Amino acid sequence: MRPRLLVLDDYEGRIAGSPAMARLRGLAEVTVLDRPLEDGGSGTLAGVRVLLAIRERTRLDAALLDRLPDLELVLQTGGHAYHVDQEAATGRGIVVALSRRARMASASVPELTFGLMLAVLRRIHPLAAETAAGDWPPAMGGTLAGRTLGILGLGRHGRPVAEIAAAFGMLVLAWDRNPGRAYDDDEWVRQRLPLDDLLARADVVSVHLRLSPESTGLLNAERLARMRPGSILVNTARGAIVDETALVEALHSGRLAGAGLDVFATEPLPADHPLRTAPNVVLTPHIGWKVEEVFAEWAEIAAEQLAAWLNSRLPPGEVLDPSAADVRRDRLGGLAGD
Repeated sequence: MRPRLLVLDDYEGRIAGSPAMARLRGLAEVTVLDRPLEDGGSGTLAGVRVLLAIRERTRLDAALLDRLPDLELVLQTGGHAYHVDQEAATGRGIVVALSRRARMASASVPELTFGLMLAVLRRIHPLAAETAAGDWPPAMGGTLAGRTLGILGLGRHGRPVAEIAAAFGMLVLAWDRNPGRAYDDDEWVRQRLPLDDLLARADVVSVHLRLSPESTGLLNAERLARMRPGSILVNTARGAIVDETALVEALHSGRLAGAGLDVFATEPLPADHPLRTAPNVVLTPHIGWKVEEVFAEWAEIAAEQLAAWLNSRLPPGEVLDPSAADVRRDRLGGLAGD
């Protein structure tokens, strides 16, 4: 028996058009939604045993899970599941597999980070618009070379950012979150510093932290005020890490020279949000992961995980909460070692 698999929110058609879709169709009866689930009708949920969820586009809360009584596996793209009611999923015996081993976002997010830095420093967007309108505006920008970059979060995105920054000729600092710990992988980092010291020294601060209770609101008004005058903030991590009201004030006051933001506390960003009219801000609609290569890799991992699940060989280390598999219920697959 092949399970029914529902692909959610494939607006761009990149999962449906990926090379791995043929393998998914060989493993399951696949339905692809290219629109929000609420527009698809309740009939699309009948008999669904597997969901393939694209990032956090649909909230998988208890109410939705109740409408999916046969659901046993969620193939979650990306390394996080902020939108999943974990308690509700585990209680129903629904296993959530994460694509933490995906690697292409470790290229796409750092690349966008430097696109935002350069766009702010060289004022690319307003100058391009004025030139396209027939003007030849006077312009003066700055280089990345010789500037100091402070990185918050030296993980799978922050580390490539450090390497690229060094190639640009930047001096790289990183937040020392564990004082006293010895690091043997700081090839591109000149120095690790306490957060306030880093903010005071960096010309550009780039955020690459996971969203957590500790990181939420980390860059509040007090910390933004400690940033070096004339510095730039880049955030490609999570919007809630930055106090957006305080950021708008810092930009209007001129204390910060600009900001490049791909993430926001509320997404989509409200049409009347003051960030839209703040000076020297480049805004993108959370596109750090929206590249063809990332979607193709997600589909490939989903196919591998589904095949492993159906053969009761899905590694517990790739699952949000392995204890969900201990809940007694009807299933077509399982974890390795069960």
